[in-house]
Amino acid sequence: MADQQRIHPVPDIESPPTAPLVPVGSTKSDHAYPVPVDVHQPNTVPVISRPKAPKKRRSCWCRCLCWTLSILLLLIVIIGIIVGILFLVFRPKLPDYSIDGLEVTQFIPSSNSSLSASLNVNITARNPNRRIGIYYEGGSRITVWYSGTQLVQGALPKFYQGHRNTTVLVLPMSGEIQNGTDLLASLQQQQQQTGNIPLLLRARQPVRIKLGSLKLPEMKFRVRCRLVVDALSPNNPIRISRSSCSFRFRL
Repeated sequence: MADQQRIHPVPDIESPPTAPLVPVGSTKSDHAYPVPVDVHQPNTVPVISRPKAPKKRRSCWCRCLCWTLSILLLLIVIIGIIVGILFLVFRPKLPDYSIDGLEVTQFIPSSNSSLSASLNVNITARNPNRRIGIYYEGGSRITVWYSGTQLVQGALPKFYQGHRNTTVLVLPMSGEIQNGTDLLASLQQQQQQTGNIPLLLRARQPVRIKLGSLKLPEMKFRVRCRLVVDALSPNNPIRISRSSCSFRFRL
């Protein structure tokens, strides 16, 4: 008996294997159908733009400027507080100066048309402060002028003026004027026309102020006194018809 031919099923090698809808080991998808994935979409990385950092030099300069202004403002406030306290404690007042007398001891022209002059000026200095003393230091300079021409010069002696003190000084002054003949003619004409001779006294005096037991740094007083006298003749009494002094100081 002839062998019957056996037919075995041959697998279809043309059809690719199908992947399961849900990968192995994962939970079941909520979607009924798989979500298509666009394999052609390129992977893009977002670019984050960072702001440019400020320059270090500029920030350092601004920081230094702010610190400097803050320190200056603090110093100004501290100095203002100290000055306010000192003012309330000591109650400072400006000293007062006046010219009380003038004596001409020499006013003689010489052979070379110059003029030799010598004066004695009585100066009264008043310190009205109750808790402030004044040290008059050396290096002062006092001059007397007529119509822009310096006649004589001198200096105050060194001394200390205490609280509420009045000091009278007799100050000798001398000088030599060029073109003395012209100056004498101008003085005579001035006296004949008005009967008065205007003079200007300038003083520059270094002083140190004493607040209690504290001595401040040296400063300079500047005094300007305008005088009107009746004459400038030697060995004769001179009358001062008008006198006014202004005062200021600087460090």
